Amino acid sequence: MGDPKGFLKVKRQASDFRPVCERVKDYKEVFQIPSDKKSMEQASRCMDCGTPFCNWGCPVGNYIPEWNDFMFHGHWEKAYRLLDAMNNLPEITGRVCPAACEYACVLGANDDPVTVRENELAIIEYAFKKGFVKHRVCGSRTGKRIAVVGSGPAGISSADQLNRYGHSVVVFEKAEKIGGILRYGIPDFKLEKWILDRRINILKKEGIKFITGVNVGIDYGVPKLLKEFDAVCLAGGSRVPRDLKIEGRGLKGIHFAMDYLTQQNKRVSGENFSEDLIDAKGRKVVVIGGGDTGSDCVGTAHRQGANCVVQIEIMPKPEGCRTDDYPWPSYPMILKTSTSHEEGGERYWSLLTKNFTGKNGRVSKIICKKVEFSKADKKGCSLMKEIPDSEFEIDAGLVIIAAGFLHASHGGLVDNLGVEKDERGNVKTNENFMTSIKNVFSAGDMRRGQSLVVWAINEGRRCAEAIDKFLLG
Repeated sequence: MGDPKGFLKVKRQASDFRPVCERVKDYKEVFQIPSDKKSMEQASRCMDCGTPFCNWGCPVGNYIPEWNDFMFHGHWEKAYRLLDAMNNLPEITGRVCPAACEYACVLGANDDPVTVRENELAIIEYAFKKGFVKHRVCGSRTGKRIAVVGSGPAGISSADQLNRYGHSVVVFEKAEKIGGILRYGIPDFKLEKWILDRRINILKKEGIKFITGVNVGIDYGVPKLLKEFDAVCLAGGSRVPRDLKIEGRGLKGIHFAMDYLTQQNKRVSGENFSEDLIDAKGRKVVVIGGGDTGSDCVGTAHRQGANCVVQIEIMPKPEGCRTDDYPWPSYPMILKTSTSHEEGGERYWSLLTKNFTGKNGRVSKIICKKVEFSKADKKGCSLMKEIPDSEFEIDAGLVIIAAGFLHASHGGLVDNLGVEKDERGNVKTNENFMTSIKNVFSAGDMRRGQSLVVWAINEGRRCAEAIDKFLLG
């Protein structure tokens, strides 16, 4: 390393954020990318540690110490080459990844960890600015055609890798535009869509064909799909939401998080939509679910002009720092306060939603009850118990259910193909990502279940490698 004592001289300094009073008025990115000088200083904190656990913590195995070292010395292009070798979408993960690598950072064992995610973002944006990112010219083609169904992070990563291997790749997407959850599920204040378009345009120049507005399995039949392509990669994500089947669920004003976020992203981009408008303006909003998706709904409601926003979660409030249950370098369950939470609203934990009540067919209140969790049973599961006489009401003119997802959508392609599903309802594969149908593979949330963008990239890359070996040995 260039400066083995860098971590002693420089303290962690995270990116600055735009003022709350300014950013809640638009959908532009909330953070500001640090200057090149500041990024190089932060890269100097990366120690010459014997075992870089950040590699272990990163699902795609980024060469983190190596590109931090190049970055510190000003060798930005070399840093970019290493970053590009392992991550197909660094400009995405640099913005939305929860940075498991940082929780595994050796420096983080007794100090603040290296700003790995922000350094990653600094490298890729510098590379774009200086013209290091260019489309590759494929020297020769293998003659094999592969269909990738779904254009989220798993589909894009799989298509990119397969194209680099020399195969001809066609990506099918049923939506109007490419990107899957990256485009429709993540708000622009976290990921502006020109960033995604910039990457898609490069992949198009490299030879990948993107077909939108086609629901494979319905608009594009299964027999035709299997006949025209040597292999198929199913990367449709996990899109069936977890519902709350309780009294009052049929009232108007209760919506799933992904419907809410998708519609707002379409409004920002000017796309048409046929569904009724979901708008928080002037309403009391309750978001059910304490995860990242729920947080995104909170930020969206702020920008739509909600009167107030409340986010509730059934699980207990996490600790503010790492506990003995999650020793370093494991990824800890700790309290996360996002930029959306910093913009306002209230958060409550250990609340069970009992039922909805309304007036004139529209939701007006949520009936909740406090719960407590006992020690885990023999299977390791915590036991939940309702606290007697703890029931209370929360006013709600708009309710967003952000309780996660169950499994991949089964209608259309999955059912028509007849691929086997696992006990959770996801597409089942062997260790080589192949489904029960020969030549048909699966990757990402569709196979793994709901997970992180960086895990989807990992899945896409590994699935592409398995397809390449299957086709060419």
